[in-house]
Amino acid sequence: MNIPKNIISRDSYISKIEPFINTSLIKVLTGQRRVGKSYLLFQLMNLISEKENNANIIYINLEDLTFDHIKTAKDLNEYVIKNLSSTHPNYVFVDEIQDVDDFEKALRSLALNDNIDIYITGSNAKMLSGELATTLSGRYIEFTVYSLSYLEFLKFHTLDNSDDSLALFMKYGGLPYITNLPLNDDVIFEYLKNIYSTIIYRDVVSRYNLRNSQFLERLVIFLADNVGSLFSAKKISDFLKSQKVSISSQQIQNYIKYLSSAFIILPARRYDIVGKRIFEIGDKYFFENIGIRNAIVGYKTNDIAKILENVVYNHLLFCGYTVKVGVLNTQEIDFVCERNNEKKYVQVSYLLEKEETIKREFGNLLKIDDNHSKVVVSMDKLAGDGYDGVDHSYIRDFLSTIY
Repeated sequence: MNIPKNIISRDSYISKIEPFINTSLIKVLTGQRRVGKSYLLFQLMNLISEKENNANIIYINLEDLTFDHIKTAKDLNEYVIKNLSSTHPNYVFVDEIQDVDDFEKALRSLALNDNIDIYITGSNAKMLSGELATTLSGRYIEFTVYSLSYLEFLKFHTLDNSDDSLALFMKYGGLPYITNLPLNDDVIFEYLKNIYSTIIYRDVVSRYNLRNSQFLERLVIFLADNVGSLFSAKKISDFLKSQKVSISSQQIQNYIKYLSSAFIILPARRYDIVGKRIFEIGDKYFFENIGIRNAIVGYKTNDIAKILENVVYNHLLFCGYTVKVGVLNTQEIDFVCERNNEKKYVQVSYLLEKEETIKREFGNLLKIDDNHSKVVVSMDKLAGDGYDGVDHSYIRDFLSTIY
């Protein structure tokens, strides 16, 4: 096995995973294709090899034809058993494990061996969490890997933290491979369109045996055009009927679940701040990678407010928050963020040029009757001390802080 050289470390993930090395828990890395899960496995292999010279590392990349013979749980189990060492500690790494039928049965069997430490990646959230929760409840730990954060983007591209760099990030997003490409629209968007097509056809159309792939792509375009808007499946269905496209709310709901499972879009549920309950209908949808969103519908300056909200949402996820859309009586709070026992409220506004905008954005947060952190994020460079105790952050400063 040849581990690529000059790997750029993603320390925030390694620091989360490292405490679980040499434990009986199966380490599960999930995320959209091409966000860098494989390279995190390589980083872990390097880390383990540095600490243990005699470590026996078994690496299986199920996208590599070398391993095309591994199609079932039995095949996977037999390959690992055949390559185990009886005298050295064994570390098993399986990349894109969802391509193996009944993979969870092999994991359950291998996990019985105290001399095997297991790491897997996958690109289907629902399948991995569902199958593992059923078969290996309490015996695995999951880490969601996202596209590069803004600070990671700067590190990978060796860029200064400037407004120009921010503009590149908001246009092209953070898929790691674009580090190898010239940063111009024709090249980057062509690459991103190809990644999008791969995800759509391998992780959605093929996996769920969908016949109406044309509608699926129209749905993605619709969601990209309306990123950050509140939707229900019925509202989308009604809109499409006005465009002479007839499809049921249930089918739309299913397609959205499939897209979410493949990490193309990520839902933000509506949350009643006073009643502390989740609403059953009306979610917002954001793109895991803003560059893919821009490649699908084009990068337009009049979309900057939508892009800004999507980028803030992604950063909050990267920081480890569970993110919901807040509802306070008739007002909307863009993001209610929770992590452990910590809570943060975030309002996003393009520019705070008018007094009415300032009063609205800060005023909505001031109506929340608790002492948790509250911040308005905008494109205003002269973000000052805030407003009546609510913080105000310039977007570049916000993205440069790991909260």
